[in-house]
Amino acid sequence: MAWGTPNRERRVLKAGHSSIAVTLPKPWAEAMNLRPGDLIVFDQNDDGALYLKPAPVPGAASSGAPFLVQARAFDTPGVLERLIVGAYRVGHDAIEVRTDMPLAPDRVEEVLGAARGLLGVSVVAQESNRMVLQNFIDPSKYGLPQLVQRMKMILIAFLEEMESIVQRTSRNRRLATLEEEANKVLALLVRQLFLASRDWALARRIGSPDPRQLLEWRVAVHALEELAQLFGEALGVLYEEAPKLPAEVRDSLTTHVPEMKGHLKAVMEALMHPSLDHACEVYQQNTSFSETLATTVVKGRRTSSSVTSRSTLQWLPRSVGCLSLLAELAIDRAVAAGSETVLIEAA
Repeated sequence: MAWGTPNRERRVLKAGHSSIAVTLPKPWAEAMNLRPGDLIVFDQNDDGALYLKPAPVPGAASSGAPFLVQARAFDTPGVLERLIVGAYRVGHDAIEVRTDMPLAPDRVEEVLGAARGLLGVSVVAQESNRMVLQNFIDPSKYGLPQLVQRMKMILIAFLEEMESIVQRTSRNRRLATLEEEANKVLALLVRQLFLASRDWALARRIGSPDPRQLLEWRVAVHALEELAQLFGEALGVLYEEAPKLPAEVRDSLTTHVPEMKGHLKAVMEALMHPSLDHACEVYQQNTSFSETLATTVVKGRRTSSSVTSRSTLQWLPRSVGCLSLLAELAIDRAVAAGSETVLIEAA
């Protein structure tokens, strides 16, 4: 897909005594903030195709320079960990923490915990008032479709754990493990998107040949992140409340959790393999499922006097809302990818 203009042809011009040149599309040059005299670097594909991008700005910080987190002391729990996670998510490979005063033992453990919660990150230096974390992941090895597929499997595992609890067959609690795995994959997904937005060659290698697709991926990741949070919260409530759930609430979960799993699989399949016919079918099915769940939740509010029992069902319509967003993206991706025409019969 062309960037900024439908005209994809440019005539080769003579430039100087023995050189030739091709002009750049004006919308692309303006979007890249290019001016006469600016430098452009290119990446050559095996098939001879050239991909252009603006050269790094002189004097800009080196990509290898550590992201420095410095303060007199870190007293509030969680702040240091969130800074480290944020630096990782926006693409920093090296993260250095410095303090004027020695780090307290709980803050040291916070840094170590942050490293354990991020794929590819290790602590490579540790002193009383200085710690350095290093990322060793090669971003080109982690494609966006593969990471999204991994998130789908984690979300299905959440739902299967709910099924086993409702059916009273659960023998161990996997919530902490599933949440940790989901957080790792989601952080890496966000990191990949940030890196790809700055390097179009990388974007192509990890599955986003058109830079504008990165926005679609970011919306999809946000929906997956919210699904993981909703599933985690629902699973936590079920661990505590399953033995006390009324029969009607248990029956609703027995019916709707497997349905949610089926719709999740269908929506993700439509998202990852664009087909307009399939995407429209999945969208219609998800709309019907949403209406059914809305009726179920209203009925649950009327028949159950327990606040906890009513809240046990609230995650269902909120989750199907996330699936609806992903289903809409699946249609968008299918429209952009092909030229199919779908005829939908009038009601």
